Amino acid sequence: MNVNFTPRGVCSRNINFDLEDGIIKNVKFTGGCNGNLQGIGKLVEGMKAEEVISRLESINCNGKGTSCPDQLAQAIKANI
Repeated sequence: MNVNFTPRGVCSRNINFDLEDGIIKNVKFTGGCNGNLQGIGKLVEGMKAEEVISRLESINCNGKGTSCPDQLAQAIKANI
């Protein structure tokens, strides 16, 4: 299943990824810190959705109460 998620409270404007049999694939962020977000996408590629959530949920960026990694975790949670 392809997931297209609009994050809130962060610099990135969109998160798109595939969720296949509980595995995360093809993560792409639009906007935000390009290099860092490409790195996050590569690191979570092939991981189980639950593992990505447990590692990224609640990461806080500059006191925003959320972050791009946290928003990815939220997007995954909303779709598993």
